[in-house]
Amino acid sequence: MFVLADTPSIANQFLSELRDVNIQKDAMRFRLNLKRLGEILAYEISKNLNYKIESIQTPLIKTNALRLDEKIVLITVLRASLPFYQGFLEFFDSAENGFIGAFRSEESKESIEIHLGYCASPSIEGKTLILADPMLATGKSFISSIQSLLKNGTPKKIHIACAVAAPEGIKYIQENLSIPHQFWIGAVDNGLNEHSYILPGLGDAGDLAFGPKL
Repeated sequence: MFVLADTPSIANQFLSELRDVNIQKDAMRFRLNLKRLGEILAYEISKNLNYKIESIQTPLIKTNALRLDEKIVLITVLRASLPFYQGFLEFFDSAENGFIGAFRSEESKESIEIHLGYCASPSIEGKTLILADPMLATGKSFISSIQSLLKNGTPKKIHIACAVAAPEGIKYIQENLSIPHQFWIGAVDNGLNEHSYILPGLGDAGDLAFGPKL
C-alpha cells in the first residue's frame, strides 16, 4: 500500500486544502486539488508498470527510450471522481476508459446498500485496471463496481486509487477481492463514524466539486 501523506511533500498541502471548510468554498480550487492528487498518484503508479525499450529518432541521432508496455483501463465512479480521474488521464493519455454510476442508499442506519446504475467499460481482460475514486469509506461501492466490471473480463491487476480512505474500507476490499490489487492513497484517515462517513474526511466530494444535488 502506498500512502502519499506518509512523506512530506506539497501533496500534503493539496490534501489539507481539500479538507479545509474555508478553502472548500472555492469549487474550482477543490476540483484542481483533486486533479493534482490524481496526477501525483498516477505518477507513483507509473513506477510499478512495465516498460519496453524502443528506438526513436531525435533531431540529431537515434537513441533508445522507455515506453509504457501496459494495456491500461481507467475506471471512475460518477460524479465526484471526475476531477480526480482527469489527473490520471493527463498521465495515461492513451488508456481506455470506463465509467460507473454508483450511489449508496441510507434509508436504514443499520445497513448501507450500494446501487449501481450506469456502467460503460471496454474489455478489461488481461489488462491493468486503475479504479479512481477520491473517497474510500466502507469499500462496498468499490467491490460492487468491480463485480459489475468483471462481466467484461478479468484484469491482470487492479490499482485502487483514492484521495482519502478509511481503514474499514481498505480491510473490506482486502477481504473481498481475490484479484491481485494494490492501494494508492492520499491519506489513510482515522475511521468511519456511525453513519459510515470518513473522519476527518472532507465532506461530500461531489457537492463540493460540482454543487449540491436535489
